[in-house]
Amino acid sequence: MGEEQVLHENTLYAEPVFHVGQFPITNSMINSWLVVIIVVTLAWSLKGKINKVPRGLQNALEMVFEAFFGIFDSVTGNRKKTLQFAPFVLAFFFFILINNWMGLLPGVGSIGQIVREGEQQLFIPYFRGATADLNTTLALAALAVVASHVMGVIALGWWKYLNKFLNFKILLEISKKILKDPTILLVNPIKFFVGLIEIVGELAKVASLSFRLFGNIFAGEVLLASMSAILAFGLPLPFMFLEVIVGLIQALIFSILVLIYLSIATTAEEH
Repeated sequence: MGEEQVLHENTLYAEPVFHVGQFPITNSMINSWLVVIIVVTLAWSLKGKINKVPRGLQNALEMVFEAFFGIFDSVTGNRKKTLQFAPFVLAFFFFILINNWMGLLPGVGSIGQIVREGEQQLFIPYFRGATADLNTTLALAALAVVASHVMGVIALGWWKYLNKFLNFKILLEISKKILKDPTILLVNPIKFFVGLIEIVGELAKVASLSFRLFGNIFAGEVLLASMSAILAFGLPLPFMFLEVIVGLIQALIFSILVLIYLSIATTAEEH
């Protein structure tokens, strides 16, 4: 009787590695925690090495951040907003970027444990790129959209911001202005309905952000696994370089879109 085959597939869902009570700890969750530790450690170590006269690594990092601020200025329109949103947006960028690239490291997806499910033996990796898990990208997108609304309320006030979506203000204006302008009876209800469509648009933002990032990174995982199955030596290398670029671009796109949402939410409607 031959050896029993161990199955391993690129699943759409993250596989549980162990449980804390009834709560499953998945491989993508472990990867996310590891990335958070890396980001916090790097930020903490660099914080203590900042000098008034930059040189070496600090000089290089300042050039990188200035490039980011230039891009952000083109979105926000002024440096004050850029500096206000930059810490939040750059946290998204570095978290997503490191997660995208960690999925390409040796051992990620190949080191794990074998578990038995029924008559089959399944290989469960300990680590998996977190952005290849829809749960992670959905959480990031939801956080970004909710944060944009919170910032909008803080910047404009709750009543003014509410009227971007449920425009009670224009409905109240009908009784006051109908004698001077009868067309307001037709125009203002249409404007109110457009505000309701904006609510659907906010939900679409979550779906758009999460599925775009997940789709690109998961497709990269499947592509690399397919190339490795054909020929493990040499063939996957060009595709790995491609995925490095894709990971950078997807992190940048996600971050810029978050910045756009923040900028729009904190801008008065008449502007």
